[in-house]
Amino acid sequence: MCANALRALYPILNWLCSPPKASFKRKEECLQRLQNRIEVPYDSQNREHQEALKALWHASFPGTELLGLVSDQWKEMGWQGKDPSTDFRGGGFISLENLLYFAKNYPKSFEELLCKQNGDRALWEYPFAVAGVNITFMLIQMLDLQAAKPRSLIGAVFLNLLIENDRAFDILYCITFKLMDRKWLEMHATYMDFNTVIKSTRRQLERELLLEDIQQIEDMPSYNFLAR
Repeated sequence: MCANALRALYPILNWLCSPPKASFKRKEECLQRLQNRIEVPYDSQNREHQEALKALWHASFPGTELLGLVSDQWKEMGWQGKDPSTDFRGGGFISLENLLYFAKNYPKSFEELLCKQNGDRALWEYPFAVAGVNITFMLIQMLDLQAAKPRSLIGAVFLNLLIENDRAFDILYCITFKLMDRKWLEMHATYMDFNTVIKSTRRQLERELLLEDIQQIEDMPSYNFLAR
């Protein structure tokens, strides 16, 4: 087995081979907190969820009045219809939290992607908001976050990053969205190529997460694509 493969095994071996009780408990707690977020479905009747959706609108289109939580205005953001709640079924409330985190913490990159400001864009572009929900879903699957403990190297590596920063998943989401858009442009993709682009994005994320010098989520090379 090559040296890089052995290095990649260290995190999962550390989990499986009886780490100190305090460290093990901390990992469990970090994973459980994230899983608790993942398990929350979007509820259009929940006041907190309604306010988060309004906040996303105002972060996306400051100065533009929102006429309602069900409105044709939402199509401007890339929702499939006038009621965004129908698109959250695949990602849950955390997919809305991810979009809102992106808008608030990396507003420049968020606006570039929302408004498709960079590169030679396709005539039939990916819908921004729906793409965001799909990215949340893809990351949950890639990291195997619904398992009781990591069952893959990628999952174990990410858990170590989550211990360092409890917002690691949200930051990884932002990295992924920006990386996906860059690949979209590199591949001269159109709407029908979205799944191919997502798969390519996932492969690069997996490669970067297994780099030996990744000690925190911001060490990922693609983090440098983000702008505040």
